[in-house]
Amino acid sequence: MQPINQQCDEPKTKQEPTITPTLGQLHHVEMYVSDLEKTKAFWGWLLEQLGYSVYQSWESGISYKHGATYLVFVQVEDRFQTPSYHRARVGLNHLAFYAPSESFIDNITQALVARGVPILYADRHPYAGGPDYYAVFFEDPDRIKVEIAL
Repeated sequence: MQPINQQCDEPKTKQEPTITPTLGQLHHVEMYVSDLEKTKAFWGWLLEQLGYSVYQSWESGISYKHGATYLVFVQVEDRFQTPSYHRARVGLNHLAFYAPSESFIDNITQALVARGVPILYADRHPYAGGPDYYAVFFEDPDRIKVEIAL
């Protein structure tokens, strides 16, 4: 990963090979976060495991890209810190990512636990989504639910 100047006001873009997106493919998701540094520590590691790399970085935000899709995390302004996020309110419930295998999910689960990230529905893990649905569920620092599934 190349160092990116964090002091710039304008986003710095990492050059990648041209990827032709397909109709209906997700372009990007932008999320406001309560603590950008905690978010970068959590999502940076996780998204790297899922094949993403830093795409843009600026003083109040960062994005990670995989193929033609990218995720953006921006520090929320203080005046919008409350009420905090809750997935049961109107809006985003969770983000779900594909995994290549059960062993990948098992390894990510072990790494999350080692990092102190609680596994949701631990009593039913890895079948919390049903008997034929292999996945791990957990939350990011703002309690946004994340799922990695086959």
